[in-house]
Amino acid sequence: MARIKVTKVKSTIDRPQTQKLTMEALGLRKINQSREFEATPQTLGQVNKVKHLVKVEYL
Repeated sequence: MARIKVTKVKSTIDRPQTQKLTMEALGLRKINQSREFEATPQTLGQVNKVKHLVKVEYL
């Protein structure tokens, strides 16, 4: 299965609580922190919800 690298590029200050919780679930706490994930439908849905706060690279 494909892998993606997700990097937090914007702050979650003044964002809805659901977006903050999604970023926490992805394990992204600090700006410029990156994580790699399998590109499952669940993960892609989470990334889509916060796409304006993250940068996505397909590996």
